[in-house]
Amino acid sequence: MITFPKPDVEQFLRTFSIADFAVSPDEKHLVFSTNLSGKYNLWGMDLPNSFPYPLTSVDQSCQGLIYDKKSRFIIAGFDQDGNENTQFYGVPLNGGTMKEIVNHENTRNFMPKLSNDSKKLYYTTSRGNPSFLNSYCLDLESGQERLVLEGKDAATYLFGFSPDEETLLYYKHFANTYTLLYAKKGNEDILLTPPTEKQHTVNDGVFVSDSMIYLLTDYDSDFTYLASYNLETNKFCKVKELENESFTAITYSKENQLLYITSQKGVEDQLYEINLQNENWRNIPVPCSVINKLEVAASGTLYLFGMSATKPHNIYKNTGDEWVSLTKYTVPGVDSNELVEPDIITYPSFDGREIESLFFRAKKENDNGEVIFWPHGGPQAAERKFFRASFQFFLNNGYSIFAPNFRGSTGYGLEFMKMVEGDWGNGPRLDNVAGLDWLIDQGHAQKGNILLMGGSFGGYMALLLHGRHADYFKAVVDIFGPSNLFSFINSVPEDWKPVMDQWVGNPEKDKEKLIEYSPITYLESMIKPMLVIQGANDPRVVKEESDQIVQALKDKGRDVDYMLLENEGHGFSKKENEIAVYQKILSFLNRFTAVTAKV
Repeated sequence: MITFPKPDVEQFLRTFSIADFAVSPDEKHLVFSTNLSGKYNLWGMDLPNSFPYPLTSVDQSCQGLIYDKKSRFIIAGFDQDGNENTQFYGVPLNGGTMKEIVNHENTRNFMPKLSNDSKKLYYTTSRGNPSFLNSYCLDLESGQERLVLEGKDAATYLFGFSPDEETLLYYKHFANTYTLLYAKKGNEDILLTPPTEKQHTVNDGVFVSDSMIYLLTDYDSDFTYLASYNLETNKFCKVKELENESFTAITYSKENQLLYITSQKGVEDQLYEINLQNENWRNIPVPCSVINKLEVAASGTLYLFGMSATKPHNIYKNTGDEWVSLTKYTVPGVDSNELVEPDIITYPSFDGREIESLFFRAKKENDNGEVIFWPHGGPQAAERKFFRASFQFFLNNGYSIFAPNFRGSTGYGLEFMKMVEGDWGNGPRLDNVAGLDWLIDQGHAQKGNILLMGGSFGGYMALLLHGRHADYFKAVVDIFGPSNLFSFINSVPEDWKPVMDQWVGNPEKDKEKLIEYSPITYLESMIKPMLVIQGANDPRVVKEESDQIVQALKDKGRDVDYMLLENEGHGFSKKENEIAVYQKILSFLNRFTAVTAKV
C-alpha cells in the first residue's frame, strides 16, 4: 500500500479564488474573474458544461462585470496592478481581443450599467469631478456621451434606472454610515427615505416597476430592513425586518415577481425570498456561510457566489431545493478534515459591551502553542466565516488565530458601526486589549508572548497596539496599515476625502486627537521585532505610510523588516506575491516560536 506524506503547507496558499461572476441572460454562458492561472483573468463556461476556459490574458483583477442583454458580449473593468483606476472594455463571449469602451488615464470608473437595448452604457467616473464624481451615458454605436448626473456635496453613484429608463436611481455617500438613495426623473430629485437629521444608510435598491422601488435601509432603526417607495404617491413604507439582522443586498426576478434578499447576522449570512404577489416570505438554505453575490436568471434559476471558513470561493446553481457547485475550488491536495472551523465566542469589553469574535484553534497534532491576534480591516467591515487561505496556512503550521469584531464592525447594527467614527484609536483599541486579556485570562496565551498581525485598518491597529501596549506581544506584522493619520487623510483617493472628517477626524479641529491616535506618535515604545508589508501601487494606504514608519524605526535601531511589492495595490492579486508574502510572514513568526514550525 502506498502511503503519502502530509500536504506541504504551501498547498494551502495554492488555493484559487474567484473575485466576481456573471451569467448571460440566455443562461448559455457564465464568466468569472479568477486567478486560476496564478493571476486574475476572465474565464468562461458554456453552460450546462462546467469546464472553464480562459477569455482574457490581461493578468489583472476585474471590477465590474456584466453581460449584454442579448448575450452577445461582456463588459468588464480592469485596473493596472492594483491602482484601482478601473477602465471598461468589451470582451467577446469566447474571448480574444478586447475593445476599449471607457479609457481615460488616471481616472476611477465604477458600476457599469447597460441600457435595456444594450446600445448605451451608463457609468460613474472621477473624470472632471474627482471629489464628488459624475455619471455618463455613452452611446456604444456613435461614441457620443452625455452627462446624466453631476455629483455635488458627496460622492454620487448611478445605481440603476427604471424599466422605461426615464428615472435614474442614485445614491450619495456622505459616510459609510450615512448614505442616501434618490430617484431622478427629469429635473426632479426625490429622496427615498423620509427627511430626518439622524444619519442612516440605504444599502441597495431596485425598481420592480416604473413607479415602485424596493430598498434596504436602517432609517429610524439600528438594523437594515426592507422598505418600499412609491413614486406616484411619494409614500415610504417599511415592509419587513428581522431582529438583529441587517439586509445587505436585494435582487429582483421580474418574471416570477420575487425579491431575493441577503442578510448579515454577525459572522454568517442568510438568504430570503419574498413573493410580491402574496407577500409570502421564506428562508432559502445556502451552501456557504458568506454570500458574495447572487444573480437570478429569467428562468428563476439562482446563481450564487459564496464561501465558508473551510470552503473556498465557489459558484453554485439552484433550480429547486438543491444547490449544484459549478466550480470545484478546494484547497488542492488537502483533505477537508485538515481545515479548521472557528469557534464563535464573546467577551466583555472595557465598558461591558459584548464583543463577538472568531477563534480558530490549531488542531492538536499541529498546535505549537502560539496565538496570532488579528484585528480586521475596514474598520467598518467584519471578520466573518469566510475562507482565508492564509488563515488555514498558519493554522496548519500550528498557529491559532483570534479575530475580534471590535466596535465599528458591520453586522451588529448602525449604532455599533458608528462607534469607530472619529474614534479610531480609543474604543476599538480598548476592545482589542480586552480581547487580549480574555485570551490570557482563559489560559490561551501568556502576556508578552502573543503574535500581532493585521492588514489595512488591522495594520493600523497592529501598529497602534504595538506602540501603546507592547508588553502584550513578542512580534508584530503590519500589512499596508496607516501609520500617520494626518498623512493618511491627505493621501486617500479624492472621492474619499469628503468623508474623512466624520470617519477619521479633521486635521485642524481634531489635531490633538489625531496625534494621540496616530501610531507614529509612539515610536519610542515600539520595541518588538516587526515586519511591514506594502503594495507600491496602493491608492488607499499609500506606500509613504509604510515608508515613514519603517524609516523612523530603523533610525532608532529597531528590528524591522520591510517587504515592498512593486506590482500590487491594496491586497495581493498575483498568486506568486501572495505565496511570497505569507512565506515571508511564516519565516518571521517562526523566529519567535518555542516549537519550530514546519517549513
